[in-house]
Amino acid sequence: MKVNIIGISAFYHDASCCILQEGKLIAAAEEERFTRIKFDPSVPKHALNYCLEAAGITIKDVNCIAFYEDPTKKIARQIWSGLIKNDSTLKETNFNKVEDEIRNVLGFEGDIIYVDHHASHAASAYYFSGFDNAALLTVDGVGEWATTTYGIGKGDHIELFEEVHFPHSIGLLYSTITSYLGFLVNNGEYKVMGLAPYGKPLYVDQVRELIALQEEGQFELNMKYFDFVKGTKMYTDLLPELFGRAPRERESEMEQFHMDVAKSLQVVLEETLIAKANYLYEKTGAENLCMAGGVALNCVANGKILKNTKFKKLFVQPSSNDAGGALGAAALAYVQRTGKRPNNERLPHAYLGPSFSSTEIAQLLGATNINYQNLIGDEKNLMKEIATRLSEGKVIGWFQGRMEFGPRALGARSIIADPRNPEMKDRINAMVKKREGFRPFAPAALHEKAMEHFDIDHESPFMLETCQVISKLFLPAITHVDGSARLQTVTKEANGRFYELLKAFDEITECPILLNTSFNVRGEPIVCTPEDAIKCFVNTDIDCLVLGDFIIDRSQNNFDLLRLFLQNDVNQAKSGIEHDVYTFI
Repeated sequence: MKVNIIGISAFYHDASCCILQEGKLIAAAEEERFTRIKFDPSVPKHALNYCLEAAGITIKDVNCIAFYEDPTKKIARQIWSGLIKNDSTLKETNFNKVEDEIRNVLGFEGDIIYVDHHASHAASAYYFSGFDNAALLTVDGVGEWATTTYGIGKGDHIELFEEVHFPHSIGLLYSTITSYLGFLVNNGEYKVMGLAPYGKPLYVDQVRELIALQEEGQFELNMKYFDFVKGTKMYTDLLPELFGRAPRERESEMEQFHMDVAKSLQVVLEETLIAKANYLYEKTGAENLCMAGGVALNCVANGKILKNTKFKKLFVQPSSNDAGGALGAAALAYVQRTGKRPNNERLPHAYLGPSFSSTEIAQLLGATNINYQNLIGDEKNLMKEIATRLSEGKVIGWFQGRMEFGPRALGARSIIADPRNPEMKDRINAMVKKREGFRPFAPAALHEKAMEHFDIDHESPFMLETCQVISKLFLPAITHVDGSARLQTVTKEANGRFYELLKAFDEITECPILLNTSFNVRGEPIVCTPEDAIKCFVNTDIDCLVLGDFIIDRSQNNFDLLRLFLQNDVNQAKSGIEHDVYTFI
C-alpha cells in the first residue's frame, strides 16, 4: 500500500490541504478557492476532497493527517495572553477542537500528527528546495509561541535551534503599522509593501523605537506601543503620538505621510531581516537559505537579503503563508513515518490545483448563449490570436491547466496585458481589479531572455523577489515607481502553454514580457473553476477570456442578461476575515 499523507492548515487563516503520495507532492489547494470565501479559515473539506480525487484515493487510504501546529501550545498562549479570560471561558474551550473537526468534518479515523507551526514553515521550504544543506529562517506573526525561528536542514532532517517568542514579532510589527495606515490586518500587509516605494524613509527613527535588536537571533518590541496581546486592537495611543498623526481611516485619501511611514517600515524590516540572516549564516555556515512564514512573502526584502548576506542561493516556498504550512506538516509526518525526506528535487512549479478538460469547458459554454471561438487542436493559432489581441492593447483573462497553490498567479489563473502600454496599469487597477491605484503589477518573462530586461542572475519562478528593470524597452505597466519589478521567469517545462504565449507575443512585438496579475477582483479569491472565470469576466472590463482552447471576446457578446443573473447569485464571494487585529483565535 502506498504511503498517503494529508497535510492541512485550518481555523485561523488560509486553510489549505495537500497530499503526499510515496513522498511525491500530488496536489495542494486553499479552501477559499472552492468556497469563494477569501482567507477561509474553516477545516478544508473541499480542498481535501480535491486532493483525494487528484491522488485517486479515498479518505480510508490515508495513513495519517498532519496538522500544521500544536493546538495545546496554541491554547496555552491564548490563556497567557488573556484571550481566554476566566474559568467559565476556559470550561467552554474545546481543547479537542482540531481533532473533533478532522474526525467529524473530514471523516478521518486514522492517526493525526501535530507539528509545531514554525517547524511546518521550515519544512515546507527545506524539503521542497532541492537543497541537501541549508539554513532555515521562518518569520511570521506568531505560531504557538514562536514568531521567528533559526535552523539548519541537513539531508533528511531539520533542526530548529533558536526562536523568538511572542509577543516579540517582526510580523506583528508590520501588521501593527498596516493597521495604523488604514489597511486590514492579515490582508493589507502586501499593500504596505507596494506603497513603500512612493515614500521616503523619514520615520525610520520612529520605527526603530518600536523594535530593539539584541544578541544572536533575538529582538524585542517596545510593548508600550502595542496592544495586540489583548486581542482587541494592534496599538496603544502612544503609537499615533510617536508618529505625530492620527491613524488613517480605511478607504480615506492616501497622503505622502502614509507613504513615508510605509517606506520607513520597509527599511527597518529589511535591516532587521538582513541582520538576523547574517547571524544565521555565521551560526550555520550554510551557503543556501530557505525562508517561509508570512514575512517571507515580502519579495522586496527577499531580494535585499540575497544581495546583502553571504548566502549564495535563496529558496522561498511559493505558499509561504499559513496555507503552505500544510506542506511542511505533511513532509515532517512523512519523515517520521519513513525516516527519509519526501522530496529530493526543487519544487518545479506551483500548479497543484484543479484543472478542467476541454470537454468540461465545452459543455459549460454550450449551456449558455455565449459566443466563442473553438480552437481545440490548434494551439499555434490560439497563441497567435491571443498574442495579437495583447499587442492591440486588449486585457485578457487567462485560464489554463492546473490552478496555482499560493497567493501568486503564475500563468494558470492570470489577467495578462501588454507591459509597454503606459495606460495599462491605471486601466487594470481601476476598471478590472478595482483596487488602489498605487498597487504595482508584475512581469512574467521568458526565462532565457529575462536577464536582458531585469537585473537578476537566477530564475524566479514564483514571483517572490524584486529586481531592477534594466530593459531597453519602455515597460511602464510593470515597472514600479522605484524602477523595480516582481519578476516571474517562465520555462517551457514548468508552464508550456504560458511559455508559448510569451514566445508568440515576443515574435509579434519583440517583447518577451507580459503584465501578469491574479485573475480576480478586489476582495475575491483567485478564480478556480471556469464558472468563476466567466463570472469575473462578465463583471469586469476584461476584453477577452481564454478558457483552455476557447476564446470569448467581449465585443462579440452582450452580457447584460447574464450580468443581471449573476448579480442575483446568492453565492457571491465574501471574506473570511475582517480584522483590525491579528487573528489569534
